[in-house]
Amino acid sequence: MIAWVLKITLAHLLGDFMLQPDKWIENKNRKTYKSKYLYYHICIHFVLLLVVLQFDIKYWIALLLIPISHYLIDLAKLLLKDKIETRRLFLLDQLLHFLVIFLITKLYFSFQINFPFFFKPKTLLLFTAFIIISYVASVVIKILISRWKQENEATNTAGKYIGMMERILVFVFIVLNHWEGVGFLLAAKSVFRIGDLTKSHEVKMTEYILIGTLLSFGIAIGVALAYQKLLKFV
Repeated sequence: MIAWVLKITLAHLLGDFMLQPDKWIENKNRKTYKSKYLYYHICIHFVLLLVVLQFDIKYWIALLLIPISHYLIDLAKLLLKDKIETRRLFLLDQLLHFLVIFLITKLYFSFQINFPFFFKPKTLLLFTAFIIISYVASVVIKILISRWKQENEATNTAGKYIGMMERILVFVFIVLNHWEGVGFLLAAKSVFRIGDLTKSHEVKMTEYILIGTLLSFGIAIGVALAYQKLLKFV
């Protein structure tokens, strides 16, 4: 089953990313269902499925339903492009494609999702740690450093997600016992931030950046160490 899923996934990734030029995407966005490239795109997916499944006709349901569902999902994406944010639309598009792959796999192979696994103490502890270092930490840091924030500074959503990824990386490095990765990450951030600190002559901006960085790394390190300790008791 794993090999079959990998084959189908490979066909999807090749068709959606590697074998879909920007020219095709631009044309589809302008002409939607009238674009010939939309149909070229679906044909490529069909051919890729034939190849990865080695022209085995016993998988005719997959060969039929996956391209048809791909067409319908892509068409809906094109029709909704002006109503839904591009980032969310892309994520929804890929989620639906992989949902189809999951359902088709379910037709051919008997397997069960291990739901109890998600409620095991170790799994819950890991989820809790990730929630803390991502969303909870973002709110806490925002509140704690609000007194140093510039009055004319615009809200930076990108900075929020950069901080999340930064803390997740710190957490992973510590859990894997690679503390040198934390040092490298801190050094890399310092290099990129040093320009902000030297160009800005305002003390509040300097304090804002430094305190935010130290809090971010401190929370991630603290949560990672706590996770390692608690893991021994669950």
